[in-house]
Amino acid sequence: MQAVAISSPGGPDVLQRQTWAMPPCRVGEVLIRVAAAGVNGPDLAQRRGHYDPPPDASPLPGLEVAGEIFMVGDGVTDWQAGDRVMALCNGGGYADFVAVPAGQVLPVPTGLTLIEAAALPETWFTITQTLVMRAGLAPSMTVLVHGAAGGIGGAAIQIATILGAQAIAVVSSTDKAAYAIRLGAIATIDYTIEDVAARALELTAGKGVDRVVDIIGGAMTEKNIAASARGGHIVQVSTLDGATAPVSLRAIMAKQLTLSGSTLRPQTPATKAAIADRIRKDLLPALSAPGFLKPDITTFPIDDAPGAHRAMEGRQHIGKIVLVTPFGAGK
Repeated sequence: MQAVAISSPGGPDVLQRQTWAMPPCRVGEVLIRVAAAGVNGPDLAQRRGHYDPPPDASPLPGLEVAGEIFMVGDGVTDWQAGDRVMALCNGGGYADFVAVPAGQVLPVPTGLTLIEAAALPETWFTITQTLVMRAGLAPSMTVLVHGAAGGIGGAAIQIATILGAQAIAVVSSTDKAAYAIRLGAIATIDYTIEDVAARALELTAGKGVDRVVDIIGGAMTEKNIAASARGGHIVQVSTLDGATAPVSLRAIMAKQLTLSGSTLRPQTPATKAAIADRIRKDLLPALSAPGFLKPDITTFPIDDAPGAHRAMEGRQHIGKIVLVTPFGAGK
């Protein structure tokens, strides 16, 4: 098969199309013929040499795909060859075929193309695990969402809205604000011209937000603490602007805050399967409902994986970036 490999740690041009052996389909796995693979922050980190795959995972980048099941391994009874699926991978998504534990596979929602479905798993698994399952998102809560026009932020807005919470989107332009509102945000904050904490308090009548989804880190952490309500929970899923932050422990104590962090890729298959079950039960029906607002998608042919990475690093895109394989063209 053809795959995109990382020749050595470095910039986007180290992504090279190569010929690889097809992965084996082991017990409890399915082999997916990939139509499209989403591009995510961990892919960029792995390419730079900052996010090594787990020992038993494929060394190829790519954490989410959509396509058709090509083969099922022993012990798999829920899937069969030809099923249209989307899946969270443990790596290896930038390829014609990828083997995935069956518990990490979901059906493609009605009304979505395979290319559109490929934009969902990694971000929806991440937000379901961190914001929903760990931080206990509940109806009527307010959620401050950073990076609201990107993949993680868009997923957070949509999941919060589906579950009856209210998302406040932090953005950097009017175009990104309009996109966040279209996805379901009740209000936006432009961090380039507004004080995030002051505006969040204003929008919540002084109470503060119940939950925060942050991909920024660094100095933004202090603002998140100031914006939080008593008993709030700050979910840290990335640190684009700084891996360390000075914080007031007294403020955390006074507000009885929780600050949690998580990475998805090292989680066990059982944990990932539990996340998939939660998505299937609470979120998949909404994804299949008429009127579901699909995230914006920018596509690149898989041969231009370097271009896709450069576009993501520019941080000007809106929505998700997806690589399309020859099999996926037109799907």
